[in-house]
Amino acid sequence: MRTAGVVGDHPAEGAAAVGGGVGADPAEAAEAARRVCRAATGATTGETVVTDPRDQRALWRVREDASGTATRTADGSEAWPGWEDCAVPPARLGAYLTEFRALLAEYGLRGLPYGHFGDGCIHVRIDFDLLTAPGIARFRAFSLDLADLVTAHGGSLSGEHGDGLARAELLPRMYGEEMVGLFHRFKDQWDPDNGLNPGVLARPAAIDDHLRFAPLPRGPVPVAFGYPEDGGDFTAAVRRCVGVAKCRDTEPGAGVMCPSYRVTREEKHSTRGRARLLHEMLAGEVVTDGWRSREVHDALDLCLSCKGCRSDCPVNVDMATYKAEFLHQHYRGRLRPAAHYAMGRLPDWLRLTAALRLARPANALAAVPPLAALAKRLGGLTPERPIPPIATAPFTRTTGPGAPLPGGGDGPAADLLLLPDTFTNYLAPEAGHAARAVLADAGLTSALPEGPVCCGLTYVSTGQLDRARAVMRRTLDVLEPALDAGLPVTVLEPPCAAALRTDLPELLPDDPRAARLAVATRTFAATLEEFAPDWHPPRIDRPVAGQTHCHQHAVLGDDPERRLREAAGLTGDLSGGCCGLAGNFGFEKGHYEVSVSCAEEQLLPAVREAPPGTVVLADGYSCRTQLDQLGGHRSRHLAEVLAEHLSERPAAGRAG
Repeated sequence: MRTAGVVGDHPAEGAAAVGGGVGADPAEAAEAARRVCRAATGATTGETVVTDPRDQRALWRVREDASGTATRTADGSEAWPGWEDCAVPPARLGAYLTEFRALLAEYGLRGLPYGHFGDGCIHVRIDFDLLTAPGIARFRAFSLDLADLVTAHGGSLSGEHGDGLARAELLPRMYGEEMVGLFHRFKDQWDPDNGLNPGVLARPAAIDDHLRFAPLPRGPVPVAFGYPEDGGDFTAAVRRCVGVAKCRDTEPGAGVMCPSYRVTREEKHSTRGRARLLHEMLAGEVVTDGWRSREVHDALDLCLSCKGCRSDCPVNVDMATYKAEFLHQHYRGRLRPAAHYAMGRLPDWLRLTAALRLARPANALAAVPPLAALAKRLGGLTPERPIPPIATAPFTRTTGPGAPLPGGGDGPAADLLLLPDTFTNYLAPEAGHAARAVLADAGLTSALPEGPVCCGLTYVSTGQLDRARAVMRRTLDVLEPALDAGLPVTVLEPPCAAALRTDLPELLPDDPRAARLAVATRTFAATLEEFAPDWHPPRIDRPVAGQTHCHQHAVLGDDPERRLREAAGLTGDLSGGCCGLAGNFGFEKGHYEVSVSCAEEQLLPAVREAPPGTVVLADGYSCRTQLDQLGGHRSRHLAEVLAEHLSERPAAGRAG
């Protein structure tokens, strides 16, 4: 067992605080923390004093997320809050917990108690089976026995919250039949028509009536994604949300989820609200038109598919995937919105434009206001945004030939495959050229695919999942030789890397190549860290501002990027949250105001307030576009910034 002291700033007094005490400054508070640790642990255990703000936040998150993380046991089974806050006198806590664990074992149940042990209040989520008749019967029998155990120790069935539907039937075991009878008579006097909370406290319904999951379909419903963490069951995926409401946290630095709620402050635009509507859709009692539901569609419409909930939600609800699934089912066999054809099939349009060498005339026409307005209206795009320019020549046409695959040709074999994703290839080839230069400087030779490749992201985000699977299979066909050669696949665009890591294997779970590509996928910084560990980047020694892409935060993590920036002397942190453009979202008609408000929450203020000489970084094309269109800020991929300074560094600073 280890104990930890946590030191932070005390906002009210301007002092530093640790545990229950304060110090005049962080050093004094840290020493106080060490004294507390030494007194608490003696010579029997170790201790850690945490002073780094990022580490403090991670430590506190363990407790804050407990009510959510406890809803999944170690093997992924579901657990429920049927006995969330019973309490016993603290002096009886040890004896009670011993008998409580024995009762769990008797019923073959599991639950990890946590909570205010000093107050004798026990929080626990138990792996009840609330989906089958035998499981519900066991839940009821266990609850009756546990109520007797709590009262035998002089405890309360509800130590912190109300009794309500969850425990009111059990109140006679705590108060006695005569006292509870008085409760009923009192209510009859003041509410003779039984109009106020009928069946809740007075003459309550049974604890196993009105269970939340009773009306849900039994067994998996037909869906497109694999939902590997939920046994392929979309209903189980939706059940992940237990209403913890971390998605409603609007404090600065609270993570990425949920940008649309942070802007609108409407429950239906929170992750929890959307999950609840999907639950009602599956139950069919309130939302009765299933996948065709307009209510669910409207609630999901402002979901930016940022995937923030996939990492920030304590139970890893993945609303971006649920939205893609819903749109796929909602529009099956029906005409789609124009933006789905314009933005969702963007890779097709860009590849056609490049093949016909139409980039220059397309850019010229987009610069003519009446023609641009017509194109945006026909494409279902918001009129406020300019159409981004297309590169006059794609990256794959203007870069040198890639190195051969191992065993596949003359010359040094490639160390990696550099994926020319749609955004890099057709819209920002400068990032691709810069990445090749930096990788070469690090001693890494790169191969290029011998055919068009696409991660399928735009098709997924618009719910065109049949088309997404076809595109992904074509990509796997092209990349199969590189996978067979065991090459890592370096992806410059964070959402494309995230799609290959998650959407690809979840949409093609039966294709073993999908899992292989997901494992092989690396970001630019991760490639350098793993395969060129002795390489030293040029020292730039300037502050940075900009954006960590929301998909990178949620799926990939950004530790290699942080370490690479630090090694290059790029100081400071990038903004969290979501830039608000989010691929197709910010371009679609009706989303502009929300998109701008998301950018104004963290990203734009951070860039505006940055000191002169700050390097503005954004590895995501959407983030760079948002910065340019809303503030005229020029931002670049980290590879571009490093490549710009390669010539300033002596050869001795390179790999080896």
